[in-house]
Amino acid sequence: MTKNQSFAKKIEAGLYNAARGVSKLSYPLGWEKLEIDENRSLWASYTPDYKPNAPLNVSTSADLCIIGGGYTGISTAYHFSHHYPDKKVVLVEAKSLANGASGRNGGMMLNWVYGTGAMSDEMTQRVYSATHQTIENIESLIKEHHLDVSYRRDGCFEVFTDEQRAIEAKAEVDYLNRIGIPIQFLDADQVRQKINLQGVYGGLFDPSEGQLNGVQFIRELRPVLEARGVEIYENSPVSKINEGKTIEVITKNGRINAKAIVLATNGYTGKLGYFRKSFFPLHSHVFSTPPLSEDESQKIGWNGSAGFSDDLNRISYATKTNEGHIVFGGGSNISYGYLFNNRTAFPGSPHSATAAFDDMQKTMGQYLPGTGTMKRAHMWTGTLAISLRRNCSIGVRGQHKNVYYALGYSGHGVTAANMAGKIITDLYGGNTAQWQGMPFINADFSPIPLEPFRWTGYQMMTRLTGKSPREPHR
Repeated sequence: MTKNQSFAKKIEAGLYNAARGVSKLSYPLGWEKLEIDENRSLWASYTPDYKPNAPLNVSTSADLCIIGGGYTGISTAYHFSHHYPDKKVVLVEAKSLANGASGRNGGMMLNWVYGTGAMSDEMTQRVYSATHQTIENIESLIKEHHLDVSYRRDGCFEVFTDEQRAIEAKAEVDYLNRIGIPIQFLDADQVRQKINLQGVYGGLFDPSEGQLNGVQFIRELRPVLEARGVEIYENSPVSKINEGKTIEVITKNGRINAKAIVLATNGYTGKLGYFRKSFFPLHSHVFSTPPLSEDESQKIGWNGSAGFSDDLNRISYATKTNEGHIVFGGGSNISYGYLFNNRTAFPGSPHSATAAFDDMQKTMGQYLPGTGTMKRAHMWTGTLAISLRRNCSIGVRGQHKNVYYALGYSGHGVTAANMAGKIITDLYGGNTAQWQGMPFINADFSPIPLEPFRWTGYQMMTRLTGKSPREPHR
C-alpha cells in the first residue's frame, strides 16, 4: 500500500466514523419533496407506443398493495399473484412502469448480491445459486409468456486493470471452482478475443450472466399480471402511509386499505418516511451509441459477451444490445452525483451533464479504441439507492409485521430486485427455508446522517478519496 493509498484509507475511515457520530441528527421530512422526471433511456425508446394506465381515483381495498412499478414491484406482483390467486393485489406507480432505476440502468444481469461481506463456503454457494436461478427464471418467464423483450445471455466480464488484482482474481476463481461455482478466469488475450479491451490484465468471466431491456420486460408483463387480476394504477404517487393492522395508502385522488404493503420504491423510499438514514439517492449517468453494424462491431473488436465492468473505485461498465447499441456508464466522480436534500431527479435535460458524458466517453474510448468520438444516441440519468456498506436489505417490518420492503441494491438491482419479488412472497407465506441466514434478509444498514452532513460528507469523501461513501473494509 502506498502512502497516498494509506492516507486515503485513513480519510475514508475518519469520514465514516464521523458520519456515524452525527447520524442521530435529523430534520423534518417536510423539507424534502418527491421529484420524478421522465425516463429518457435507450430502453424506454423501445416502447414508443406504451400508454400508462389511468391513475387511482377511488377508494379500494387489497390484500396486498405494492408501491412502485419497477423490478421489485412487478416481480412481487408476479410471484404473489401466482402463489395466491385468490388474494387481491393493487399496484400503484408514481409515474409509469419502469420509469425509475429499473428502466435507466446499464442492463447487466449479474450474479451475486453486492455488499454481503465475507461468507462461508456454504453461504457463497447459496447466494450464487439464488441469483443464478433468478436469471434463469427471467429467461424462462420471457419464453413462457412470449414477451417482446430484447435480451442476451452470453456472459459478462469483470476485468482487472492491475496485474496484482488479476492474480488475486485468478486465485478467487480457483476457489469458486472448487466449491462448484462455474466462473472462469481469462487472461488478457482471451478477454480481447471476446471484447478488444485495452489496458486489462485479465478478467473474471461468468457465462451465465447477460443483459436485459428492463423497460420492455416490465411493461410487457403488465397484461400478464392484469390477466391474473392484479390492478395496476400509474401516475399515482403515494403521499402518505398510515400503518396499522390495516394500512391506509393515500394517493392524490384515491386510497387503498391494505392488509399488507410492499415498499418497492428503492431510491425514492425516503420520501415515504422510511429508511431515511439507510441510503442516499445517487444519480447515475448513462449513455448509448447508435446501433453499430456488424462491420463496426468487428472494427472495435466487440465479438462476443454481453458486457463488462472494471475493478476501479468509480466502476466503468458497458453492455452491447442485440440491436448493436453500446451502453456505457460510470468511470469517474462526475459520472455520479448526490444532490443536496436527497433530490430524486437530476435537474434539466441530459445536456445539463454534458461534461460528465464527455468524460465517460473518453474512458470508453480508452478501453475500446474507436468509440471515444462516436455519436451519442441517448443520454439519461437514473436514481439509485446507495447504502453506506453497499448492502441491500429485503424483509418485513412494522408493529404488525405487514410492511414488506426491498431496497439498497447499490447498482446491482437487475437480478437482485427480480429476486426480491420471490423473497417477499416467500416471507409473506412463511416459506423462509431457502432464505434462512442469507446476509441480505432483514439486514441492517449502517446509518448515514441527514443534511447538511450528508451532502458535505459525500463531497469530502468523493473528492479526497475518489470513492463513494462506504464502510471501510476491516
